[in-house]
This record gives sequence, structure tokens and C-alpha cells, in this order.
Amino acid sequence: MGKIIAFVIAIFLFSCTPVKFVPQDEYLLNKVNIEVEKSNINKEEAKSHIRQKENYKILGFAKFHLWLYNLSSKKKEEDWLKRIGEPPVVYDEALVLASQERLKQYLGNKGYFRASVDTEVEFKENKRKANVKYKIKTGDQYKIKALNYHISDSTLKAHFYKDSSEILITPGTPFDFNRLEEQREDIVDFYRNKGYFYFNKDDVSYIADSSRFEKEIVLDLFIGQDSSKSYQPQYLNDFTISVLPGSGPVTSGVGSESNFSDTTRLDNLTLYQNSELFYRPSLFENLLQMESGSLYRLDDARSTFNAFNRLRRFRFIDVQFNKPVHLQDTNLLNCNIRLAPLSKQAVSFDIEGTNTSGNLGVAGNINYRHRNLFRGAELFQLNFKGAIERQQRVVDEVSEYFNTRELGVESKLTFPKLIGPGQAINAFRDVLPQTVVTLGYNFQRRPEYTRTISNVKFGYNWKTSEYLDHTWNLVDFNLVNLYQFDPGFINFIKDLYIKSSFTDHLIMAMNYSLVYNTQQLGTKKSYTYFRFNVESAGNLLGLYSSVTNRTKNQEIDSLGVVSSSYYRLLSTRFAQYVKSDVEFRYGYTIDKYNTVVGRAFLGAALPYGNFDVLPFEKKYFTGGANGIRAWQVRSLGPGTYNAPEDAYPNQSADIKLEVNLEYRYNLIGFLEGALFLDAGNIWAINSKDNRPGALFKLNSFYRQLALGTGTGFRFDFNYFIFRVDVGMKLRDPSQPTGNGWIIGHRRYTSDDFNLAFAIGYPF
Repeated sequence: MGKIIAFVIAIFLFSCTPVKFVPQDEYLLNKVNIEVEKSNINKEEAKSHIRQKENYKILGFAKFHLWLYNLSSKKKEEDWLKRIGEPPVVYDEALVLASQERLKQYLGNKGYFRASVDTEVEFKENKRKANVKYKIKTGDQYKIKALNYHISDSTLKAHFYKDSSEILITPGTPFDFNRLEEQREDIVDFYRNKGYFYFNKDDVSYIADSSRFEKEIVLDLFIGQDSSKSYQPQYLNDFTISVLPGSGPVTSGVGSESNFSDTTRLDNLTLYQNSELFYRPSLFENLLQMESGSLYRLDDARSTFNAFNRLRRFRFIDVQFNKPVHLQDTNLLNCNIRLAPLSKQAVSFDIEGTNTSGNLGVAGNINYRHRNLFRGAELFQLNFKGAIERQQRVVDEVSEYFNTRELGVESKLTFPKLIGPGQAINAFRDVLPQTVVTLGYNFQRRPEYTRTISNVKFGYNWKTSEYLDHTWNLVDFNLVNLYQFDPGFINFIKDLYIKSSFTDHLIMAMNYSLVYNTQQLGTKKSYTYFRFNVESAGNLLGLYSSVTNRTKNQEIDSLGVVSSSYYRLLSTRFAQYVKSDVEFRYGYTIDKYNTVVGRAFLGAALPYGNFDVLPFEKKYFTGGANGIRAWQVRSLGPGTYNAPEDAYPNQSADIKLEVNLEYRYNLIGFLEGALFLDAGNIWAINSKDNRPGALFKLNSFYRQLALGTGTGFRFDFNYFIFRVDVGMKLRDPSQPTGNGWIIGHRRYTSDDFNLAFAIGYPF
């Protein structure tokens, strides 16, 4: 039966001729290849210079979009299949010749001046297809023999020879036109950071002489050769900041003083504002990364723009420099900054789809924002949230569904400066710091229990580059109360070590997070994502309790054998642990239809001292729509542990290792397909954990990795992405036979497949 279905699908896919819309006596461009004599040329980079490429493929071989186009009618120009498909690429000899020339130019720019590009075209007359191959012989790459510097201005020369060593190309470097352009831009930035505001790319030029030596170039670099230009460093004079009226056009500026009701003058700073949205002058003094009387520096100007932009309080920011009107013959610059603020207050209501490890739901939020609470651009946010989520579990091969309800309120106050101990770290001023204070309360009703969480948080966040963000919470306080347990759940965990995770507890933690992310939303460019977290809890409370000789509480420990003692705060046992995890993702864009994304995650937590088990919400789990998708959420692990068939899918542990690989391909319009492979597991770190096979062991953990594969669809509705994934188990570590492998050792059952619905990509 399976062979018949495959045969029918094959006929369906390939029944339509690929040259249906190719004109008579012409050829479909079937394949384009580049053959390079030497491997030091990047084929993909070289291929980007080819003017005509074959139709796009998915899955590495199927020209799916061409096939869709060929399904359309020749009689209908506006056929919807034509709109979602891709027309055939018809072989064009002129474009092939143009591609040859572009490849030669590309190779010349790389220093291969004697390169040759030959074209080989294979015509398949019967199929009316053409295969094109570009054969590249690079020859030897020219190298820079010597560099001669020509700098007429003595001051420019002194700066150059003193500080420019890091930006210069050295003799022996392969000749590369793009590298020369990068150096040219570096030299311009170098001088602008020395005060030369009027220095630009026209002040840097090259002459390359390849006639004097065999395959070597003598490069002459000319800097500041414009005799009509006076090269003088510029100094900052006066600053003017104009906060434009909220509804006014951004063209309103310094010259239109009548637009402003308030003028403040502080030394060399003049501030124009309106009473409807008034900021304290000290805010702008903190944001300015420049000072009157100091040398103009390009980096300082960029830092000032970034400081205003990071506030997220202005819809328009413009930083300009010009000569003072009455001091035209001096080397002074005035700085004029125009700001168009966002509205001071806003209220919004939104409904969103939720996705908690594959459990879908809906949430409603009422949000209030005040962007200038104390007239220092402080952002106050108040959020009320109500949510309901449908959770699934399988008991005795029967699916059961529950509605998880959540109600919460959270307030957050963000100051655009350091408050508290962070003020002692002066270096923070240059990395655009913010102080964030958060208060929250959350009520959750789950199938297994009811939980309330009271939260207080105080910390900082800052940026050290465009892609690098830091968050440091000095205080992260959580008071967790659990009650109304499901009797079946209690019966399941009553003899297990992990039952202590489901008791009232208090967490007083300090944590730090670093995120490096080059992903740009709305674009299909390759990106890198890296996240590092570290958290420590209970140490200060433990030290305080010990020093003050607080009374310890005594009770039988979680195994019911040994008496344990612990401290309490607010009548609640506090947790003590250290936890850290790292995550790495890389997204590689093959073309506009194909993307490959890989992810690796490793995390571990060690409970100790006052609480010998990790709080439930701090434990790791896997499975579900965002984990190893062949398993239901929280049903995998830990280790080789095999929970009873009627058990709650609620497995969690202290260590997690997970690796995912996903290939995504665009099908039609908003529909995207995916193939994926997931591997990993979770393990317990404490030898007291009495779940058989749960404990992490260095010499055997790699034999306990689960492996799953599958396919899925993503529906991109612009505002959100709805995802459907079907996962299939390949290797189940809880299976005692066949070393966990399923294929070749037993028949597949419905338990080996998992259907997951989710919002958004898995990673």
C-alpha cells in the first residue's frame, strides 16, 4: 500500500512538464555550477556574481515553486498558481556572457589578475534543458610587495604613524579590493576620532602598481592630499537639544523657538521643551557622551545617538554638527539634537496565543505605560494578565485534557540610569545602563496543584555592543505557595525524592544573563545567538541565619529515613542552589526559500545546604513542542527512568542536554515546511533521587540520549506563526531492548508518535 501511495505522489509531482512555459526553440536553465581550480575561492560568494541562476529548490532537489507555476493555465495570466509559483528561468546567452565578465571582475578584485573564466553549456535537446558550468582558473594571487605612504599634512602624518598600526594592511597581504575599501573606511573613522570632523573618504586614495614586480603590487596610499582643504581638529562648543511638540512635524527645529514654551540654559547646553512633556535637564546631561571644550570624536557622537535611542522614548532622533554662526573662522562645532517624543501615556489591550511547551491557550492583557513618570524618562508599566491553557496528558492510552488558569498582575519601573550599589561602578556610564524594579503576583491553577507566586526583583540591564546585552538582578525574590493537590498526583510522588520540590518555598536569588544575538527580525539573513545564565540562591540567607543563630526546624527528609534540619524565613523554607546554563543557535540562510537552524543547550543546577532538592520551577524538563518533539512534554527521562503508564507526565531533573537541527523550506505563500532531528535528555544530580536510572553518570550519560525526528508545517500570519509538528521516536533510552533503538527491534505503536501544536518557531 505504501509503495502505491509513493508511486501516485511521484506521478502527481512529476506529471507536469517543467518546460511547459518555456518558449519554443529555447531552453530551461536546469543547473548552474561553478568549478574552481583552487579551493581558496568561496564558491557561494562567487556564485552571487552570476546574473542568471536556475529555479529555486527545496529539500535540495525539488523545484517545487516551478512545479506550482507549471500547474497553472496558459490561458490565464492572473492564475493564482502563477502568483505563488516561480516562472521558469529561460537560458539567456547574453546573461551567461555577462556573468563571465562579472566573475572575472570579482576575481580581479580578489587579486587574481590572470584568472580565466570559461563557460561550458550542455544542451539537452530532447528535454529542452540547459546546464551551465563556469570553469574558473584563478592563477596565482597577487600580493602586496610594499606600501608607500603620502601624507602632506604634518599633523595628519604624526597621528598616522603614532596610532594607526592596527588598521593597516601589511606587506605580504594578498591584494583584495574589498579589504582596501575597509581600510579606507577605517582611516576615515580613525581621523574623525581624532577630531577631524570634515575628513571623508575623498581624502583617502590608492594607486596600485603591478608592473614593477612579478605577481606583486606596490601600493601607494595617499592621505589628505586636497590642497584647498585645511585639516584641523574640531572642538565642541555649544549644545542645543530641542524636544519637539508631540504632534509637531520633525522638521521643526532650533530655529523655530516659538514652538517651545520652556527654555533652559545650563553652561553650554540650551534645552528647548514644552510643558506638556517636560524632562529634567539632568536626564540629557547623563545621556550626552560629549562635553563642551572637548575634541570632536565620531565614537562619542555615535554613543550619544545610541544613548537616546536605547531609551525608546523618542520616535525621531537627529544629531547634527555645524559651525557657530558668529564663529565661522574657528575650529569650533555646535551640536544640535532634535528629539520627537512618543506619547507620554498609553493604554492597550491585547489578546495573544500562548504556547507553554506545546500547550496552547489564549491570554488577555491590559497594559498601561507612563514614559516620563518622574520627569526623568522613567518608564512605568502596569500589566494585568488573564490566561487559560489546554493541557494534555495520556493515561492508559487515553488522552485527558485540562484547562490551566492563570491570573496575574505585574508592575515594572525602569530608570535610565544606575540606582543603588551599581553607582559605584563608574564604567557603567558608558554602556547605557538601566535600573529595573519589578513587583508581581501570579495565581496558577494546574491539573496537579494550585500555585501562587509573589515576586520582587531589583537589577540592571545594559548593552556593551549592538548585539550584546547584559542583565544582572541583584535581588530576585520569589515566595511560592502550593496547595489543592490532585490526589492521584500526590500518590504518584509520595515515595519519590522529588516530592519535596512541590512544597512551599522561598527563593532569594542573584542572577546574571548575557545574550549575544545578531538576528534581525523581518529579514532572512544568517544569524548567531548565544545565551549564558548563572544564578545563585539562598547563600546570603544561609549566612545570615547562621550568624544570627536562628532556630532550625527538624523533620524527616524527603526519603523518609533521615532527619533533616533547615532554616525558615517568613515561615517558609528557603531554597539554596547554584544553577547555570548555556544555549547556542545558528541560523544559516541557503536562499530565500531554504534555511537550516541548529541549537544546542546545556544546563545544570546543584541544590545544597538548606534545601536538598531543587524547586520545581527551577528544574529542567524536555519533550513537547519546544524540546524533543517525539515525546509529550515532561514525559522523557530522567536518564533511563520509565515512569508508570498511568503516571502524570511531569518528569523534571537537575541536568539537561539537548541538541536540535531543523531544515525549513518555504512552500506556498504563508505555508512553510520543516524536517527536524532532536536529541537529548535530562538527569538527576543528587544521589538521593530514587527514580531508577535517573542519576547522571559521566561514563554512561551518552548512552542515555533520546533521539527523535519528524516533520511539520508553519503558518506565517505575519503577527504570529502557528506551528504543527509530528515527531517520531528513533531511540528511547527507557526501552531496555535494542540499546533503546526502535527501528529493527520492535514495531512502531501510536505511543512512538507525538503531535504538537505551538505558537512561534521552536528556536
